[in-house]
Amino acid sequence: MDPHKGGEASGRMSGDGDMASVMGFSGFGKKARTFDLDAIFEQTRRTAIERSQRVLEERHMEEEGESSKSAMPSAPTQRDKSTAASSRKQESSSDSSSDSDEDSDSELIGPPLPPQYTAEGDNEVVRKPSEVGSTAHSDEEDDEGDDEDDDNPVKKIPDTHEITLQHGTKTVSALGLDPSGARLVTGGYDYDVRFWDFAGMDQALQAFRSLQPCECHQIKTLQYSITGDVILVVSGNAQAKVLDRDGFNVMECVKGDQYIVDMANTKGHTAMLNSGCWHPKIKEEFMTCSNDGTVRTWDLQSEKKHKSVFKPRSFQGKKVIPTCCTYSRDGKLIAAGCQDGTIQIWDRNLSVHTKFHCKQAHAVGSDTSCLAFSYDSMTLASRGGDDTLKTWDIRNFRKPVNVATGLTNYFTMTDCCFSPDDKLLVTGTSVRKEEGKGKLVFFDRASFQRVYEIEVTDASVVRCLWHPKLNQIMAGTGNGLAKVYYDPVKSHRGAKLCVVKSQRKEKQAETLTQDYIITPHALPMFREARQRSTRKQLEKDRLDPKKSHKPEPPVSGPGRGGRVAAHGGTLSSFIVKNIALDKTDDSNPREAILRHAKDASENPYWVAPAYTHTQPEPVFAEESEEDEEADKEPEWKKRKI
Repeated sequence: MDPHKGGEASGRMSGDGDMASVMGFSGFGKKARTFDLDAIFEQTRRTAIERSQRVLEERHMEEEGESSKSAMPSAPTQRDKSTAASSRKQESSSDSSSDSDEDSDSELIGPPLPPQYTAEGDNEVVRKPSEVGSTAHSDEEDDEGDDEDDDNPVKKIPDTHEITLQHGTKTVSALGLDPSGARLVTGGYDYDVRFWDFAGMDQALQAFRSLQPCECHQIKTLQYSITGDVILVVSGNAQAKVLDRDGFNVMECVKGDQYIVDMANTKGHTAMLNSGCWHPKIKEEFMTCSNDGTVRTWDLQSEKKHKSVFKPRSFQGKKVIPTCCTYSRDGKLIAAGCQDGTIQIWDRNLSVHTKFHCKQAHAVGSDTSCLAFSYDSMTLASRGGDDTLKTWDIRNFRKPVNVATGLTNYFTMTDCCFSPDDKLLVTGTSVRKEEGKGKLVFFDRASFQRVYEIEVTDASVVRCLWHPKLNQIMAGTGNGLAKVYYDPVKSHRGAKLCVVKSQRKEKQAETLTQDYIITPHALPMFREARQRSTRKQLEKDRLDPKKSHKPEPPVSGPGRGGRVAAHGGTLSSFIVKNIALDKTDDSNPREAILRHAKDASENPYWVAPAYTHTQPEPVFAEESEEDEEADKEPEWKKRKI
């Protein structure tokens, strides 16, 4: 033994004694009660064995007594005596132990009893080991059942209930849910974008707003940003739009110059858009891909020019058209599926050369309709136009990890997505008209077995969305419906908010009608006035200016009471008024001038007084007789000059 440790222990003990003597008491309390669990279990097991033996012997004795029908009591055997003695001994020992326990219960210090020991009243009731084992076994079975339910991802699919939102009559080609799950936005081939608010809807399930942001272009993609305050709208034209939550325009991308050969030198897309999405980390950046053979990233603050350009190329260096694009979950990679069946992935900051390039991901000429990264960013799922669904490992991108075939796809925007727990992969299937039902097909991510199906409707399932916060599945169909699948227990909010609200009654205009009761033989005091025709009453009301709402006459003279006079107070109105009131006739201008000739000769004022002293007297020629005779000649004899 180490002398230092021994010295420390003795010093500590003496210190405790000194502390007790100083504080005025003998010790720090009684020692805590301890339990020897092994001895208790052994004693309980023996007691149970003896008790079961005694019960069996008594039952055997009763059967022998009935068979012999003997009324004489049998003498007790040696085993019975020993059993009775041992039972009395145990009873006395239990009584003594209970008395000692009663004395020590009040002074019990230490940890509580184990969970299998429960106290009833003053006596301790010890559970049998067999009971403990059976209970523990049942608990383990329940836990195993719960673990099996937890491990089975099919049990987590929320499909017990569904609601149907009527978008229109044409294909629902775009679905978008905000990050909180409060609003759903749908777009379709009918050019409409409809807004649905789960908290504001009732059982009528009506959209609160409908608009056509891109006029006569089909809606390809709708997606909320990571903050949920703006929506990216990708349609069939060359310019993507950004709307706010209420549908008002925030930004429109610029259109590029279609006559420039190098698409990197233009400021925007020059052909129809195919897809688009928001950056998962940067709230102001989004991406679009187009038939002009480029994938462009944009900044919400600068709408005059794109941010960067990625140009997919085949192995021969020729231009290929990207049909879908997406970001990785961390936003560091940009992936695009192309028409030649390739999947090309770039580093977001290096736009020239691809980081991963799989040249035969899908059949050549088939439009890859969707790319989706798993939540751990290790797996990429691709939905091809060649009726396949494939998963790829980013770390080994040469060949697919799993392939599922026979999934009919007639649309260039058919979705695939991962479940919130990353264990399932879901996609939709297409059908011809009246040839079956479109389905949501679920695959196990690890084994890629077809584990579950949901028959949606008698049309193709184009879009599918599994919201991680709501745990609800949305599906857009080819006949204009948007289906929402949920589970009252496993799902949260979303569709559960609107199905519990009763439908509002439409307010109808109330009309009061007074019934006329004819009583021909009633006393005069009880007779009602004879109902007359309403025509005369209407004529009287027409003559009443108040009842007929006769407009007020124009104001004469100066304005009053806030009303302006008829002619106003301007100079132009005064001149117009005087011209209108002037009664003179100016149809013959010569007579109008000669009317003032006599007054001008008698009272010259302007011209004549100036020439009175300088003007010579006028001398006029006298008429001769020849002229008079010539005037008297007939007209036909006069000489023509």
